[in-house]
Amino acid sequence: MPAGRLSVVVTRRLPEPVETRMKELFDVDLRDPDTPMSRDELAAAMRRADVLVPTITDQIDAGLLAQAGEKLKLIANYGAGVDHIDVATARSRGILVSNTPGVVTEDTADMTMALILGVTRRIPEGIAMMQAEGWSGWSPMAMLGGRIGGKRLGILGMGRIGQAVARRARAFGMQIHYHNRRRLRPEVEAEVEATWWESLDQMVSRMDVISINCPHTPSTYHLMNARRLKLMKPSAVIVNTSRGEVIDENALTRMIRAGEIAGAGLDVYERGAEINPRLRELPNVVLLPHMGSATLEGRIEMGEKVIINIKTFADGHRPPDQVVPGML
Repeated sequence: MPAGRLSVVVTRRLPEPVETRMKELFDVDLRDPDTPMSRDELAAAMRRADVLVPTITDQIDAGLLAQAGEKLKLIANYGAGVDHIDVATARSRGILVSNTPGVVTEDTADMTMALILGVTRRIPEGIAMMQAEGWSGWSPMAMLGGRIGGKRLGILGMGRIGQAVARRARAFGMQIHYHNRRRLRPEVEAEVEATWWESLDQMVSRMDVISINCPHTPSTYHLMNARRLKLMKPSAVIVNTSRGEVIDENALTRMIRAGEIAGAGLDVYERGAEINPRLRELPNVVLLPHMGSATLEGRIEMGEKVIINIKTFADGHRPPDQVVPGML
């Protein structure tokens, strides 16, 4: 460990309480203005820092890690997902990686329910009508949506967030189904009366709503591909607050346009901020700017976890949220 205060580089602006505490503890280089670092800027930061604090917008691949200096010993990611970091290469170079798991669970689950309601009850369409002064008064058949009580919700990925979604959806009267690599313990299933499906295909074909809550890994890339999307009922909708790469976005767009899927609620996209322009044209698609975890409370808690990981590392111990290759 280097003597004295650690040199820490933060790649994006963080909540003021987090930045202030970092200033008190470390020799920190804060980001101003709040724009993503270029690849050259990231490389320079990795050459001069003991600790890098990146976010999901920073793609840290093997080529970039090869440019890291001898000082860099920890990448303390601000966020739970680490698919933007080549963890195995970092480890091979003696660089530890940590993340901030668990912090965004409740906020993301809230947003998942908001998207389910937004799509099924046509909330954005109603807002757009009011803003355009297009409402002429109540009518029995106007803006009819669908009731979610009694509907079957299929959760793809029953980790922390998936379980939080299940608890909320159960309170709305939905029937909970899920597909996961491993079946949950009986007492966890019993809490939300969840039904496990070993076959994702069989689950997808029977659900009224599909919620994507699994991470992006090589095995989940396009898990909801064109073939699997075609299994969905024409009356079903799909929401995604996890990672855009899990859904084949082009296939989804084609099928919604063709009326083969009733709608979608998306907070994440396959190519980041480059959203398929045809999705924007569809009234039965709700698009959000990756704001599922965007609460002030959550962002501060994420920062506190980053600080704990760095401080623990500085004290000569393993960061409590260290990411181990092969365990993603």
